[in-house]
Amino acid sequence: MRPVCSRCGHVLFYDPKVVAAGLVAQEGKLLLVRRATEPGLGLWSLPGGYVDRGEVVEEALVRELREETMLEVQVTRLLGLFSEPGHPVILAAYQATIVGGKPQPGLEVSEVGFFPYDRLPPLAFPRDSLVIRTWQELSAQG
Repeated sequence: MRPVCSRCGHVLFYDPKVVAAGLVAQEGKLLLVRRATEPGLGLWSLPGGYVDRGEVVEEALVRELREETMLEVQVTRLLGLFSEPGHPVILAAYQATIVGGKPQPGLEVSEVGFFPYDRLPPLAFPRDSLVIRTWQELSAQG
């Protein structure tokens, strides 16, 4: 299953990539970004991105939200870890609140918007829908 060097026996491990995504709710609406890059070019998603090697996951989320939306946020709780068979990405989804800034698109997004929970635009990633449902279930539980 893993490549092994025939001379020295070194095993090459294909590590997964970690992505941090943020669910920001405000006044009955969710913050989404319209992607300006592939995958999902032109579709909407929860803001977030890759965690750099050695970076604290929550700090990566704060950085990614700042880069994509120009907003300063505070991470409030972990919503869950999400993965799919055969897909090399592990998604760490967090709830966050805005503590500063005004929403503006960063370099990797073309728009930033707030959408009512029941009228979301087409999403780029199926896992975003799962994160939103998980957040709604956790919120209903208190």
